[in-house]
Amino acid sequence: MTTTTPARTTTGMAALVSEIRAVVERGLVPELTAHLVGERLAPYLREAGLLTHEQREGHADRYRQHVLHSEPDGSFSVVALVWLPGQETAIHDHVAWCVAGVYEGAESELRYRLAPATATAGARLVPTEEVVNGPGDVCGFAPPGDIHKVRNSCRATAISIHVYGADVARLGSSVRRVYTIPAG
Repeated sequence: MTTTTPARTTTGMAALVSEIRAVVERGLVPELTAHLVGERLAPYLREAGLLTHEQREGHADRYRQHVLHSEPDGSFSVVALVWLPGQETAIHDHVAWCVAGVYEGAESELRYRLAPATATAGARLVPTEEVVNGPGDVCGFAPPGDIHKVRNSCRATAISIHVYGADVARLGSSVRRVYTIPAG
């Protein structure tokens, strides 16, 4: 994944950031913050000029991350992820709450739970559901219980807007851990 600095902030993105800031400043529990941020994000997913041309560019080898905004106090970041057909993440979880909304195309999300080790078997990932999100669809979550894998599930470019309760510009990613244990 690559990270770029936005060429400029669109009027729509500036308005969205302001609405997110108002929610985050309330200091609510992560689950409720994610829910309320998701409500604020949804209407902007229909706004044609939300992203600049540069912020819509993908990468031939992997999905591309464009950091659109990082709050100065590190409390949240807004990121555009651009996925060419077939591109996907590893199975991972996050450092903080997250909201994702599909701006263009479709994304498949395979969610997992971590089954603990037993006397006869080691820990394993258990798939719990697969969700296909299309334009305008929003989902949000907070750790723990946020293990998933995301992929572009359409034949064209997919773009999603993600809001993380962390400073992605400083961290480089919202990923806390990549899972290499077997899915079962």
